[in-house]
Amino acid sequence: MYKTGERPGKGTYICTTCGQIVRLDDSTDTLPPCPKCTETTYRKG
Repeated sequence: MYKTGERPGKGTYICTTCGQIVRLDDSTDTLPPCPKCTETTYRKG
């Protein structure tokens, strides 16, 4: 599980609540709150 504010690295992350996909393109990118439902937990896609 990954949370908003973490820098888990490049890749695709899926909101554990609604399934929205967030893509991080750089290892320094920070996970945002889900753009669809504003939840804060993700799993690796």
